[in-house]
Order: sequence, then C-alpha cells, then structure tokens
Amino acid sequence: MLIEVKGLTKRFGDFTAVDSINLSIKEGEVFGLLGPNGAGKTTTLHMLATLLKPTDGIALVNGYDVVKQSDDVRKSIGIVFQEPSSDDLLTGYENLRLHALMYGVPQANLRKKIHEVLELVDLVDRKDDQVKKYSGGMRRRLEIARGLLHHPKILFLDEPTLGLDPQTREHMWKYIEDLVKKKKITIIITTHYMEEADRLCDRIAIIDHGKTVVIDSPEKLKSELGGDIVSMKIRKPNLKAIGKLRYVKKIDRTNGVVLLTVENANKNLPEILKTIGSVESVELHSPTLNDVFLHFTGRQLREEQAEGGFWERATTYKVRR
Repeated sequence: MLIEVKGLTKRFGDFTAVDSINLSIKEGEVFGLLGPNGAGKTTTLHMLATLLKPTDGIALVNGYDVVKQSDDVRKSIGIVFQEPSSDDLLTGYENLRLHALMYGVPQANLRKKIHEVLELVDLVDRKDDQVKKYSGGMRRRLEIARGLLHHPKILFLDEPTLGLDPQTREHMWKYIEDLVKKKKITIIITTHYMEEADRLCDRIAIIDHGKTVVIDSPEKLKSELGGDIVSMKIRKPNLKAIGKLRYVKKIDRTNGVVLLTVENANKNLPEILKTIGSVESVELHSPTLNDVFLHFTGRQLREEQAEGGFWERATTYKVRR
C-alpha cells in the first residue's frame, strides 16, 4: 500500500477532530474522503501532508512516517489547498518558477517542466498573465500544475472544485481525469460533492464526526442499499402497512419526506402508492451516494448542508418480517 493509516487521531484540546481512523490506499488509486465540513477530512489530509502533527496513531506515506520522516513525505507529495495560495501579483509562470526553486527542481530542465505542467492544465496561453486576472477555475488549474511540478507520487486535492460554478466544475473533473491517465499518480481527494466522488474516485471513505463509517467503491456502496429509492411527500403515511410489503427493504423519514428502499421499484410502485395513502408527490431514482450517506449515518449529505447549513436527521423505521 502506498498510504497506510492506523488509529490516526487529532485532538484540539477537548475536541476530537479525527477519531482513530484506519486507511489503506493503493498506488495509482483515486481515493476520496467524503463528508460535510467539520467531518475531519481536511484535518486528516493535513496530517498526511505533515502540516499537522497527529495526537495518536501512525501514518505512512510512500513508506515514510509522517512524523519521523516528514521531509521524505513532503518530497513524495503535491498538495492543492482548499483556499487559493498562489501569489496574485506574480504571473502563472512566475508562481511555478518560485515553487520549483523552493522544491529544488533541477534548473537544467525547469523551463521544459513548467511548460509541460502548464500544457497539462491548458494554461500555456495565459502563463504570462498575473494570477489576479485568472478566473477561479484557472487558479485551481494553476495550483494543480504547481502541485505536479516536482514529480510527486501522490497528489492531495482538498475540495478541488469548492466555489466553482457547475460548468467550471465539470471542466475541472475532466482535467483531473486526464491527469490520472497521463501521469498515473495516486490522488487523494476531499469533497462533499456526491457527484464528484462518484465520478472520480475508485474508492471512498465516508467520514462522519471524525470517524470512517465505511470504505468501498461507490458502485459497491450503492449496491448495498439493495434496491431503488422511492421518495414521497405524504401528510399521514401508513408506514406500518408499507413495512409489511416484502419488497420494501428500508423506510426512512426526514424533513417531511418518506424514503423507501425498494426492490424492483418500477414494478412495485403502484402497489406502494395504493398502500401508503394520499401522496402529494413521488420520485423514483437509483441509489446515489447521498442515499448511501443516509443509510450509514442516518443523515442526508446535501451540498448546502455540507457548506455550513443544517443536517436533516432521518427517523428510520425497521422493516420486520
């Protein structure tokens, strides 16, 4: 394994931000840490990048201990922070050159190397513009280029598309996918965007209150739900009668909406509607990572909540046979 984490913990006074997590990440893998703000994703990333010292536990990155061999770890990684960190007054090229000098990139091929990473993120034509003239998406691409400049084995991306509009986010995903194909490096992403984790990651760890709740591929996690999701707005649902239907695997109720996990929902929906009572609206969809998050944590992970809003806690009704 390229990254091994055992019992990794970070406490700030009486507050435990990361609570004894365990991770094993393979070389060449795109691994996602999925959860809301405050779940411990960025703290975990900062410990792996040697920016924070763990309170307890062990973390090996490229075979190096993050505490005892921090210099070797830093040589092995690149990192793109959640907040922009490029110098606004310097050009894109100047930012990359400054970074190269700090990391001791050999001068002999420096110009060629800078051109290579600028080409990878499609910024060759804007390399001589000041960064303050860049859009948000261009800044993120420049910082990815900066993170790749010293040939790292591992690239950490902390909320890489946070604050970007949907079109720019889509473009950023394409750049990350191309990066994986061309560079074949290991990428660790923190995100609260379900679609982002689903599209980019080979495996994800769902993080909740500093703990790893579950780890697997998005496909396997969604398949664990065992059916389609039927979402209905109902004033007085007959949940007891619904629970007796053999194809209804799980019932959740959150924010006035009843969520059913149903086998072969297309076929069985008419009987459900007949049984449940007066329905204001109904929606049927295949399981998403938001449904997975609800399944494992009892809460929904919505983008507006992940950015600082309120959780919606679900009441789960056990289906008895």
